[in-house]
Amino acid sequence: MLDIPVTYSSTYKPTGSKHRARAAPDPPPLFDDTSGAYSSQPGEYPAPGADVAFNVNHLLGDPMANVAMAYGSSIASHGKDMVHKELHRFVSVNKLKYFFAVDTAYVAKKLGLLVFPYTHQNWEVQYSRDVPLPPRQDLNAPDLYIPTMAFITYVLLAGMALGIQKRFSPEVLGLCASTALVWVAMEVLALLLGVYLATVRSDLSTFHLLAYSGYKYVGDGYYVALAWTSSALMYFIVRSLRTAALGPDTVGGPAPRQRLQLYLTLGAAAFQPLIIYWLTFHLVR
Repeated sequence: MLDIPVTYSSTYKPTGSKHRARAAPDPPPLFDDTSGAYSSQPGEYPAPGADVAFNVNHLLGDPMANVAMAYGSSIASHGKDMVHKELHRFVSVNKLKYFFAVDTAYVAKKLGLLVFPYTHQNWEVQYSRDVPLPPRQDLNAPDLYIPTMAFITYVLLAGMALGIQKRFSPEVLGLCASTALVWVAMEVLALLLGVYLATVRSDLSTFHLLAYSGYKYVGDGYYVALAWTSSALMYFIVRSLRTAALGPDTVGGPAPRQRLQLYLTLGAAAFQPLIIYWLTFHLVR
């Protein structure tokens, strides 16, 4: 019998073969599929910002988170109130605005009054409904604008004088400015102590005394100018303090208190030229 060879095609696979090709299993996902949290329909993509909204809603729904947020807001509000309370305790913003309520006409007239106060007649501070008028409406009202500008001018002139003498340095200029501030602070503290010891009942505040002490920097001159501005400033201080602060208490008071108030006024006035000379003599050589 002849054997007839059987040829199989390359695509032929016996049906009874036990060896079948199996597809490789899919690798496990790195992250869990959370798309169901955004959309219930397959194939939809979450809207931009949906994950943020989900987290915020989840956070707001947590009672402990709400308590923590409320407690934090309460602490922040309490701290803000404490800061404002302490600030207003030492520095009243409304009172400070009063001393800077000036205009050009007031500044020009006040500078003329400081340089030549001898012809000025009325030294009383004007009031409206028991409230003192601001400086721009009353020439006798003290201000802090002129003392501030005069102090800055003094520092600049001191730097220029030191530069002309080839003695300028930032350290020397800083020492000059800090020394002037220390002297003003000491003068204000001495006046406050004198007013307390004299038991003077007046509306004088720290800002008032700071303004009157700062007017000394207007007279940035020397020799003849120093003598003129010092005498004018002494006259201005005596008339201002006696009329605005010490005058009402002096009338009808006991004689020892009257003398003490007079000595306090004269001492404050006599102290001005000494400070002016001390702050300027080393700049003129």
